[in-house]
Amino acid sequence: MADIDIRITGRAGRITFSRPQALNAMSYEMCMAIDAAMRLWRDDDDVALVVIDATGDKAFCAGGDIAELYDTGTKGNYEYGRRFWRDEYRLNAFIAEYPKPVVSFMQGFTMGGGVGIGCHGSHRVVDDSSRIAMPECGIGLVPDVGGSLLLARAPGHLGEYLGLTTGRMAAGDAILAGFADHFVPRGTWADLIEMLEASGDAAHVASHALPAPPSALGEMQGDIDRHFSGGSLAAIRASLAGEDSDFTEKTRAALERNSPLSMACTIEMLRRLRAEDGTIRQALDLEYRFTWRAMEHGDFLEGIRAQIIDKDRNPQWQHAGGTVPDAAVRHMLAPLGADALTFEGEDRQMKIGFIGLGNMGAPMAANLARAGHEVTGFDMAEVSIEGVAMAASAAEAAKGAEVVITMLPNGQILRAVAAEIIPAMDKGAAFVDCSTVDVDSARAVADQAEAAGLLAVDAPVSGGVGGATAGTLTFMAGGSEAAFAKAAPLFDIMGQKAVHCGAAGAGQAAKICNNMILGATMIVTCEAFALADKLGLDRQKMFDVVSTSSGYSWTMNAYCPAPGVGPQSPADNDYKPGFAAELMLKDLRLSQQAAESADADTPMGALAQQLYTQFVEQEDGKGMDFSAMLPRFEKRHRG
Repeated sequence: MADIDIRITGRAGRITFSRPQALNAMSYEMCMAIDAAMRLWRDDDDVALVVIDATGDKAFCAGGDIAELYDTGTKGNYEYGRRFWRDEYRLNAFIAEYPKPVVSFMQGFTMGGGVGIGCHGSHRVVDDSSRIAMPECGIGLVPDVGGSLLLARAPGHLGEYLGLTTGRMAAGDAILAGFADHFVPRGTWADLIEMLEASGDAAHVASHALPAPPSALGEMQGDIDRHFSGGSLAAIRASLAGEDSDFTEKTRAALERNSPLSMACTIEMLRRLRAEDGTIRQALDLEYRFTWRAMEHGDFLEGIRAQIIDKDRNPQWQHAGGTVPDAAVRHMLAPLGADALTFEGEDRQMKIGFIGLGNMGAPMAANLARAGHEVTGFDMAEVSIEGVAMAASAAEAAKGAEVVITMLPNGQILRAVAAEIIPAMDKGAAFVDCSTVDVDSARAVADQAEAAGLLAVDAPVSGGVGGATAGTLTFMAGGSEAAFAKAAPLFDIMGQKAVHCGAAGAGQAAKICNNMILGATMIVTCEAFALADKLGLDRQKMFDVVSTSSGYSWTMNAYCPAPGVGPQSPADNDYKPGFAAELMLKDLRLSQQAAESADADTPMGALAQQLYTQFVEQEDGKGMDFSAMLPRFEKRHRG
């Protein structure tokens, strides 16, 4: 192929981009040629390492060839782009996980798709001319090809800065940010590559490297971390607006050029990847969720039109000049079900039984079915879920299933259902209970399951109905390593994070402790707003101070109980429940039951239970969100 030269020289597999007139932009055919060659070399004992370089001085690879993506997308053919991104992302993961050294030499521009080829190998070389960037937000995409993982792992908040501003990194910057490893003067590259070909020993790279040049990014790190730590696009903009400096002026201008939807989704992706210590596959899965929807629902086609086709540099972005709704971000990053990105060894279908198809269980089961698993469900109420076959009993749903998942109201019902389904389950199957119940019930059921030769996991969730629908739940899991490993692929479909907390019951213990903190924190957050009102302090001003200082908390920054302040929350919808007050009361009662059993002194937890009991059972809190404590405190007086 004229655009790329693939061969074996000595001990090295050699890949050279050879279309310098197009800045070595990568076509779909070039992507597939690299993939095929590297798969052959993986199992070839004569190939000790892979060397990837490019002809010309201006670019290693300036990105993917997007002309065909625009042409097909504007005609309503979204499948071509989805196939391109799917196969490209699989290649990116393949390079990142390659069992042999991969050495890339990145002169000039390395952007977009070039990052996916050049920045995931084991030895990444830059020189004085190198300029590495993730410019995707400028064309209505998100940093992809695994770039989101590199950004998430960059020191401090360099990732948010580079992703949102699309800034270019010189050699020292790229090494600081984790996009490159070694600075080697361009004049010695030919000799170094010849040594690699002859020896097959990647250690020669380090021996040719010089100390990294100074980094302009490093000098700006203080400003970057201060302004980009807010956790949302609105917070970052507000921070930049609050300071008048050369840095903030240039940064504001950079953000104004880019797609707000893309920037908001980028921030959320980096947050998720940091929170779960993400892998290359998790990063690519998140990226594919966005790019799969980018033409139909995002700003991609408009971005390409403005930047590449018409070149008017005047894109008409969605949400321009306003706040990007949380719902829009959740939609772009929601699981794709049967269309989800898959990798080698991940295509096997599981047979799953799902018992308890209420407000939480139904969307969780639906996400599993959309991901291609065979799901049989049962609920005491008559329900219908697309893709889920309904059984006549819990035992019938459990029979023959590799994994049985339960989502039930309380420990008493869990014990009754377990007594019915455990005898029906095959040995070696996994019983995964996602209910929030008392620790004693969780451990008793786990003991019964293990005695019957089953794997048992207690995995209560956090994230509410919205998280269940969007596939962004957090699972707190207790059980053996083997049991957790069996359930982990399903957690990845239904949620954004799963933490193995320890032995049986540890998941319930983690959930109880977490929600005791949540309940008590929400109360004091509501109290503080009510106090601020009576002191004449503007609520927005209070939020601006507390959300960026020592009063920072999830209940303030992510789920603010004051309408019209902070990110959108149930407070902006008349306190219709995202997490109902009676469910918070249930969890607080479980925490105090556990505290009594463990002889633990929890006075704040006890007081929180007392207040929510009064709110739900004696006032008007039942059926309201747990943050509706704020209007309660607004009406009350001291004493």
